[in-house]
Amino acid sequence: MLKKVIKTLIIVVVAALVFIQFFGIDQTNPPIVAGETIEAAIPVPADVSQIIGRSCNDCHSNNTIYPWYANIQPAGWFLKNHIDEARHELNLSVFNTYSAKKKAKKLEEICEQVESKEMPLPSYLWLHGDAVLSEGDVRALCDWANKERAKIVVE
Repeated sequence: MLKKVIKTLIIVVVAALVFIQFFGIDQTNPPIVAGETIEAAIPVPADVSQIIGRSCNDCHSNNTIYPWYANIQPAGWFLKNHIDEARHELNLSVFNTYSAKKKAKKLEEICEQVESKEMPLPSYLWLHGDAVLSEGDVRALCDWANKERAKIVVE
């Protein structure tokens, strides 16, 4: 009797996993308007741009490169939720649309997040080892963010 219950349970779970594959995520990125990007708002040195491109852009811009596992549910749902939350928190593709106060706050938060190692997310780093920030990367991001934040006039 127990074997029959386990067999039925396995069949139901496998069928459910197959069924949810028909409900994939939308992997379309919103368009990028050059005048709205962080580069349009403030100078971004090449070394900082490289760090951001490697460690931040997949989640915090409209330039997400979806990995293969985004096509497998529920991993894709989890990933899409993280990307949506990240873009809501900070979207480098629309940074120039933020108020001066919000720009200054986001630059401050960039430094806080990387110094505390809250960003990039540990779950992202499991499969994206190249996104790990060295102490030099953290220092470069913080020095740049603090320098640019100091230039912003907040009313």
